[in-house]
Amino acid sequence: MEEVVWVVPFLYRNALLLQRESRDFMADGKAEDSFESPAIGKYRDKIINGPIIRTILWLGFPPLLNQLVVVSYSLADTYWLSNYSEIVVAVPRQMWPVLMLFNALTNALTTACLSMVSQYIGGKAYDKASVEASRFFTVSILSGAVVGTFLFAFRGVIFGLIMSTPQEIFDDIMAYSGVMAFDLFFNYIALTYTTLLQSVGDTKRPAMVNVISLGINILLDPFLVLGINPFPRLGVVGAALTDVMGKIISIIGQAYILRKSYPDFKILFTGDINAEWMGLVLRIGIPILVLGLTNGFAFLVQLRLVNMLGIVAATAFSIGFVIMDSVDAVLWGLSGAPAIIIGQSLGADKYERARDAALKATALIFAIVALLVCIIYPFKRAVADVFANDPRILNEAELFLHTLLPTLPFFGIFINAVSAGRGSGHTSFPTALGIFRLWGIRLALGYLLAFIMQMGSIGIWLSIALSNIVGGLVAILWIMYGKWARPVIKKD
Repeated sequence: MEEVVWVVPFLYRNALLLQRESRDFMADGKAEDSFESPAIGKYRDKIINGPIIRTILWLGFPPLLNQLVVVSYSLADTYWLSNYSEIVVAVPRQMWPVLMLFNALTNALTTACLSMVSQYIGGKAYDKASVEASRFFTVSILSGAVVGTFLFAFRGVIFGLIMSTPQEIFDDIMAYSGVMAFDLFFNYIALTYTTLLQSVGDTKRPAMVNVISLGINILLDPFLVLGINPFPRLGVVGAALTDVMGKIISIIGQAYILRKSYPDFKILFTGDINAEWMGLVLRIGIPILVLGLTNGFAFLVQLRLVNMLGIVAATAFSIGFVIMDSVDAVLWGLSGAPAIIIGQSLGADKYERARDAALKATALIFAIVALLVCIIYPFKRAVADVFANDPRILNEAELFLHTLLPTLPFFGIFINAVSAGRGSGHTSFPTALGIFRLWGIRLALGYLLAFIMQMGSIGIWLSIALSNIVGGLVAILWIMYGKWARPVIKKD
C-alpha cells in the first residue's frame, strides 16, 4: 500500500510545477485563439487526410497490443487464482460490474474530453485544447477521490445485500474490493492521461507504458497470489495489489510523456470551470454517464441472477467471460481509433470522411472478430479446462461459450457505434440502445427464461446472446443513416 501514499505527493508537485509554467504562458496575454503547435497537431494531417483503414490500423495497433497484454494478464490472473482456489476465480468477475458502475463517471468525462480536445485539435485551436486538458484533469482527480472513498465505505452493502455474493467467496470479495477502491481512484487519473494522448493521435506511447506496467503485473502475480518466497501468500488481495501497482506506473509514465513531448498541453489544477463549459460537458457526457450507470446496475442485477443459480454457474460465468475477453481484445483495441478520426475530421469540417471512417471501422472489426470466433470455437472446452477441474463447472462454461461466442461480431458493431458517438459527441442514441439491450433483453428476458419459464442458466445465456445480435443490427443502421456526423464545438 506504500505506492498509494507516495504517488499523491508526486502528482501534487508535478501539478504545482505545471501551474507555474501555465501562469507564464497566460500572463503575456498575446496567445491567439488558434496557433500552430507542432507538438499537439503533429498527427493532425495524417489523421484527417490519410487512408482510413491504414489510419485505423496505425492508431489502433498500439491499443490493440496493450489490450492483448491486458487479456494475457487476465488469463494469467485467472490461472494463478485457480491454483490458489478454484472458486475464487469468480471473485474478479464479481467485482467487474461494480467497477463498471463506479467508472461510469470517468467514462463520461473522458468521452467529453476526447470529443472536445480532438475537435479543437482538428480545428487547429491548440490553446483551447490545452485549457480543456486542465479542466478534465482537475475534475477527474476530484471525482476519482469521491467514488473511490464511496466504494471502500459501502462495499459490504454492495456485495452482501445487493449482489448476494455466494458465502463461499464473500470474505475474499470484501478483501479484494477494499484494495480495488484505490485502483479505482488511480484509474480516473490514468484514463484522463490516456485520453489526452489519444486526442492528439498518440496511441503508441501510452500503450507502451501500459504494456510495461502489465508486464510487471504478470511477473508479480504468482508471487503475490501463491506466496512464492519472499512474498506472503495473499490470494485475491495479491491480485488486486498488482492492479494498483500497474495504475501507478501508468500514471507516472504518461505524465512524463505529456510533459516532455507535448509542452503546449499546460495540464494543471484549475478553477476555470464555468457554466458554459459544464453545459457542454453535460450535453456530451450525460448520455454516457446514464449508459454507464444503467449498464453497471444492469450487470449487477445480471450477476445477482447468476449468483442465484449457485457457485457453479457463477464460476462458469467468470471463466466464460475471461475466454470471450481474449476474442474481444481486437474489438477493444481497435474501437478507439475511429473515435479519434471522427473527432478530428469533424473539427476539420470533413463530415463525409467521419461517416466513412465509422463504416469502414465497423466492417473491419466485424470481420476480424468473426475470424477469431471461428478459430477459438472448436477449442472452447479445451480452453475452459485450463481453469476448471470440476466437471460441472466445465460443462456449464462450455454451454456458455457455445451460446455466446457466435454473437460477438454483432457486439463489435454496437461498440463501434459507441465509438462513433464518442468521437462526434452525439452519444444519446448509443446510450438509449445500450439501455434497451441490457434492461429490455438481457435482464427482463433473462429473468423470464431462467426463472419464470425455469430454463435455468441457459435462459440467461440466451438473453445475453440475443442482446448482442439486436444491439449490433440496430447500431449499424444508426451508423449508416443517423444524423451524428456533425461537430459539437463552436469555432470562432
